[in-house]
Amino acid sequence: MKRTLLALTAAAAFFTACQQQTSDTAAEKAPATESKAEADAEAHSAGPAATTTAAGKVYGAAVTEEGAHPMTALPTLLGTQDSAKVKLIGEASDVCQAKGCWMTLATADGKQMRVRFKDYAFFVPKDTKGKTVVIDGWVHREEVSVADQQHYAKDAGKSDKEVAAITKPVQQVNFLADGVLIKN
Repeated sequence: MKRTLLALTAAAAFFTACQQQTSDTAAEKAPATESKAEADAEAHSAGPAATTTAAGKVYGAAVTEEGAHPMTALPTLLGTQDSAKVKLIGEASDVCQAKGCWMTLATADGKQMRVRFKDYAFFVPKDTKGKTVVIDGWVHREEVSVADQQHYAKDAGKSDKEVAAITKPVQQVNFLADGVLIKN
């Protein structure tokens, strides 16, 4: 009985060692694993394909130019509210060069309004800068942390010196787009 138990224990140990060796070998051959956030971001890096319309390409929810207000109307549309559902048309001033996960549009006062995309579900092409876009979603006032500002600066390709110069949070008007139309 002792020999049978000893033989079973040895077989189990041998089997476990073989399994561990197989796992180690597979890990050596496999590429480094990513965090869930990195994997999700990579899965969305190309984003869903754009829908082509007569007016241009649409990313995210369907958007048309109809009823869109120029960026100069933003102060009136937002007023003293913290947020408002609006559709705006303007020129993309900058785009995230890492993967197209945000863009900026100039406001009437010369500042930049950052546009992010709802649920990180779609991105825009990195060559969108200078193109006319229609964005539909929510404009809101928010305080942007130093860390977030530095992250955006890195995404925009700013130098380490420019990134390090960001030392204070700022109040900004930003936008969360349900959909974006990039006009032809």
